[in-house]
Amino acid sequence: MEEAILMGSLFEELEAREATARVRVDELEEQLAEVTGRLEEARENLGRLQIARETVFEVMAEMSADTSGAVDVEPAAVEADETEESSAYAGAERQMVGVLAVPHWRPGMDTSALPKIYRDSVEVVRDAPGPVRAKQVVPRIGLPAEVGKIEGTRGKLKRLVARGWLAEGDPHPARQAGPVVDPC
Repeated sequence: MEEAILMGSLFEELEAREATARVRVDELEEQLAEVTGRLEEARENLGRLQIARETVFEVMAEMSADTSGAVDVEPAAVEADETEESSAYAGAERQMVGVLAVPHWRPGMDTSALPKIYRDSVEVVRDAPGPVRAKQVVPRIGLPAEVGKIEGTRGKLKRLVARGWLAEGDPHPARQAGPVVDPC
């Protein structure tokens, strides 16, 4: 009789352990499904980035073949070990090719040739009664008056001056004709 009780207890213990193991397997399968889903998303993102890089490379190669005024930025001097995975373009000469976000101003050009943020900045400066500073332009183009936004806008204004869209002058409005950016 004692042997039957012992055997019954052993089978009950094995069933309990089996149930616990089954629950653990189910939990791990759920985790695996979640990780597999995240892995698929990451693979899709990687694929999109690879296609984007390859497309941009092809477009730039075509543009550089059509454009004689390519500007060398910095040739990459990368020597990859054959055992290391490296970019297919490692060591390739990097170039900026014929695209200017802010073109040089020419007679007859209007602000529609500029990207929106630059166009808005030019309009704010032109509407001002006198020279303006970057910190005055920022809120008028809808950006928060934060140091980073002000500095970014200052750089854009300087670019507009360098490309002939605005004039940088001294801060006395009576001495200026046309849109002026205060150099400070």
